[in-house]
Amino acid sequence: MNLDPLLAHIDPEGEIPPVERWHPKHAGEMDLVIVADGRWIHEGTPIARPRLVRLLSTILRREADGRYVLVTPAEKQLIRVEDRPFLVVDADPDEDGTWWLTTNVGDRLALGEDHRLSLSETPTGETVPEVPVRFGLAARLGRNVYYRLVEAAEHRALPGGGEELGLVSAGVWQPLGRLDDGETA
Repeated sequence: MNLDPLLAHIDPEGEIPPVERWHPKHAGEMDLVIVADGRWIHEGTPIARPRLVRLLSTILRREADGRYVLVTPAEKQLIRVEDRPFLVVDADPDEDGTWWLTTNVGDRLALGEDHRLSLSETPTGETVPEVPVRFGLAARLGRNVYYRLVEAAEHRALPGGGEELGLVSAGVWQPLGRLDDGETA
């Protein structure tokens, strides 16, 4: 499929358009998959241009039924996502102790009340934190970011027993994982 008609309806500056308000009648399916490692594969070939990936990421949303679509005012195209559409590739705390996360597509968000970590399983069965980004989309923590956050983490007792590893960002507890009895991080 030619991406040009889809791209003609979006802002080349990469700003996030109001995709939650777009409900076009024309719908189709595109041979595009976002693989678990964050690469975007179109018709079997990785998209090598980061600006194009960023542009496409701004028109991505997750439908109520769990499907992922690229949407413009004129059409929407169903795509496939193996795990989560985005990866967190960097994390830095500010002077107030709020952690700022950066995704592989350039989103920057403050880890806090609106963007809380939660634990979920990857397709391979590992429990790894993810964070909501926008429009039902989430980002999985990349391994390097996970270890960086673990270095700043603390242990907390769980109400039903056991311990959880996590950290506080913007005054909100952010879980990084549960510890088995006798395990230390």
